[in-house]
Amino acid sequence: MTFTPLTKNLLRIAVAITLAFIYVPLFIILLYAVNPSDVLGWPPEGITLNWFSEAFQDKGAQEALLNSLRVAAIATLIALVLGTLASLAVARHRFFGRDTVSFLVLIPIALPGIVTGIALNATFTQVMGVDLTLWTVVLAHATFCIVLVFNNAAARLRRMSTSLEDASADLGATPWTTFRRVTIPNMRSALVAGGLLAFALSFDEIVVTNFTIGAGEKTLPVWIFEVLFRPNQPGKVYAVAVIAIILSMIPVYIANRLTKEESTTASGAGVAAPAIAEP
Repeated sequence: MTFTPLTKNLLRIAVAITLAFIYVPLFIILLYAVNPSDVLGWPPEGITLNWFSEAFQDKGAQEALLNSLRVAAIATLIALVLGTLASLAVARHRFFGRDTVSFLVLIPIALPGIVTGIALNATFTQVMGVDLTLWTVVLAHATFCIVLVFNNAAARLRRMSTSLEDASADLGATPWTTFRRVTIPNMRSALVAGGLLAFALSFDEIVVTNFTIGAGEKTLPVWIFEVLFRPNQPGKVYAVAVIAIILSMIPVYIANRLTKEESTTASGAGVAAPAIAEP
């Protein structure tokens, strides 16, 4: 497609406005994180890195960060197992209600967080009668992390020909051997990308976390929200927020790179694929 110079300039302006809309607020957080004043004000009075030093030394922030990493890691592992199995069932088997099952798996990511939080809180405390802990947060996060793994895995399976799996079965391999040596290796990048996105989503979650976390326990987003409104703390809180932004960007960046590499490989192999698939 060929664009006129006017159209190109308009598209550049649109991109610049979009990026500014997204990232100007994040840049303001960075400015507040290096503001030497312990009172919020605009414009910042200067530049200092002391708040970052205090953030790294704060025991509460350290514990909250570790809790967030633990919760995100375990929730992602659960999502990888359940999301992969669900994608295999939907993408590799035909059964009544398959489209309905696929739709139901996707619903949790679209529900308002407060609705999910209330539902899970009632389930844990009233129906199951268990105390709220970090483990209830893990289970709560896994409910929506499954969606990201399922989406990536199902999309990859839909693009994968079954010829290699059929050949493995013809050669005498058991379903488990075929799954372990053929299916999973071909899904690896999609599962890693889905897992990284799930990790990032869990790491940043606060609404569902507030409804499912135990008393006295905090994840990093919960800690930031609580400490933000204390006096003489804003600089340190904004410094922790900047650290959280950086940590959240890493898995998203890696997942994006994996997705790009996957698309490049798929487009490069697309010409030869029909010849291989045809008898």
